[in-house]
Amino acid sequence: MNSLSTRRDFIRTTAAAGAGLLLSYPASAAKNKSVLLFTKSSGFEHAVIKVTDGKPSIAETAIRGFAAQNHFDLMASKDGRIFDSKEFHGYAAVVFFTTGDLTQEGTDKNPPMSAQGKQVFLDAVRNGLGFVGIHAATDTFHTPPDTPDLANRYIAHGDESDPYIRMIGGEFIIHGQQNDPRLQTANVIISDPSFPGLEGVPSPVSLMEEWYSMKDFAPDLHAICTLDTSTMNGNAYKRAPYPVVWARMEGRGRVFYNAIGDRAENWQNPFHLNLLAGGIRWAIGDAKASVSPNLKTAAPGYAEIPPKYPPAAK
Repeated sequence: MNSLSTRRDFIRTTAAAGAGLLLSYPASAAKNKSVLLFTKSSGFEHAVIKVTDGKPSIAETAIRGFAAQNHFDLMASKDGRIFDSKEFHGYAAVVFFTTGDLTQEGTDKNPPMSAQGKQVFLDAVRNGLGFVGIHAATDTFHTPPDTPDLANRYIAHGDESDPYIRMIGGEFIIHGQQNDPRLQTANVIISDPSFPGLEGVPSPVSLMEEWYSMKDFAPDLHAICTLDTSTMNGNAYKRAPYPVVWARMEGRGRVFYNAIGDRAENWQNPFHLNLLAGGIRWAIGDAKASVSPNLKTAAPGYAEIPPKYPPAAK
């Protein structure tokens, strides 16, 4: 949990970071596009998306900090009914930092999506709505049954995965547990240095995060960054390097995912913020990128499933 003083310090320093460290791009004569930040937590609610005393969350504050210079307007909501509204169809992209089955009220008690709303959302992406997933967006709509022992998460379901998982391009299994470090510093390998927001960034980038171990990567994935697991501790990372930032096309919709975002300090990190801003600009069609499939070359061992924690008895 972050203290109120930490939140205040964060908001002040984020404003300074947005002014001095983020990349800026030429203004367009066209009207700014609208982007929806959706942060309902039917499962675990992360500190960086919590709204306290009506004040915007850490994540919302950071994204608002670079919205104007990237020529989009941001609206934030935790209300799943928005996907049944006419308003929803006015957005150029939707950004998810979510958890769990969003058709259930769940942890944060905000109104859930309807089953129809989920389908409307998925159809909208296929028809050209941009989608940006942050961190826990892959911890959302797990392929059922998502039992407490997490057994089903260690199975590759492929085409039988939940439609949302197939759209986003991968599914969270687990991160470090119990005696393993949940947070650790690791090297992020930049597989596509030409992607918007990564211009001039040397690879690798060393970063402390709550790193997700994931599976069921879409075969047409364009890996932008992969995680170097060779120096990491814990069963979750006993596997070959795998994608942690990627892009793909879902029909006519541009899909971008960035696994970074658990730690409040990374919402002040220029690498993370520039990458996220680039992903949003690409998702709304204001930036160009080649997202041809490269999964097998960028992360040849992507299909490995890590050993379950705790290890099975011999």
